[in-house]
Amino acid sequence: MKAFASILLPILLAIGRLHAAASAPAIETKNKSFFEFEVTSRNPFWPISWVPTARVTGTRAEHDAGGTDIPVTAFTVTSITLDGGTRFAIINGRIMEEGQQFGLQLGTHTYQITLKSIQDGRVVLERRRSQEIVVPLRRK
Repeated sequence: MKAFASILLPILLAIGRLHAAASAPAIETKNKSFFEFEVTSRNPFWPISWVPTARVTGTRAEHDAGGTDIPVTAFTVTSITLDGGTRFAIINGRIMEEGQQFGLQLGTHTYQITLKSIQDGRVVLERRRSQEIVVPLRRK
């Protein structure tokens, strides 16, 4: 009986407090706080003295300068693996497979490149279906 009373008493007290809290009047705030973040202002969550790097803004067409051709020397093919149905190449230090797209940054321009095909001793890259770049494997 004592065990039942020791369990029942805290439960009844909790229910009484909930009932009293429900009937309490709502508190109205006099001054609501707000935060307006301006686009040009500094993000408050950045570390102190940290400055973001410059971003290229504009449309995708502006990024990929239409008329200029990309030189073959912008790419370095260091390895090609031909294994059954899968083909891989290491281009500029990154592992790529056929059909993969990647960005190439030359100066202030960013070019969208697609790895069209991997062949024995060379790779064929394509830029916006307007320029094909054949890059040979660099042998030491």
